[in-house]
Amino acid sequence: MAADTLGSYGSLARYTNVQRIMKVNETSVLAAGGDIADFQFLQEVITQKQIDEDCRDDGFTLKPKALHSWLTRVLYNRRSKFDPLWNIFLVGGIEGDEPYLGYVNLQGTAFTETLLATGLGGEMALPVMRRAMEKKGGLLNKEEAREVMLQCI
Repeated sequence: MAADTLGSYGSLARYTNVQRIMKVNETSVLAAGGDIADFQFLQEVITQKQIDEDCRDDGFTLKPKALHSWLTRVLYNRRSKFDPLWNIFLVGGIEGDEPYLGYVNLQGTAFTETLLATGLGGEMALPVMRRAMEKKGGLLNKEEAREVMLQCI
């Protein structure tokens, strides 16, 4: 996963070192685009959710698929209250032995895919990444993915 670090205040590029990727636990990562304050709010909620999970000490952890589903419900609920969180989230991780990648937007619309990008990256990088996967005929290994990402940048 990759994300920019720019935080804007209106059209002013005010903050240049904003972390938009959050490690939830050993199996899940969350990336956010959109409003930074809304992301920070949800980051605190997820951190507390993970602390509660760790305190239970029952051997279960929050898996990426469960986090993705929970985010879908939270964002849809906030939208229904006419107080949406103005973010787009990408959830990544390992579910069992399989990679997992999910998308959730501010309306609560969610889907999973092997390739995801948001914003301008979705318009410019996704075609390059898809072409590389089609050329290989399947998923890329780490080195091939790195080369494609550098090409996109």
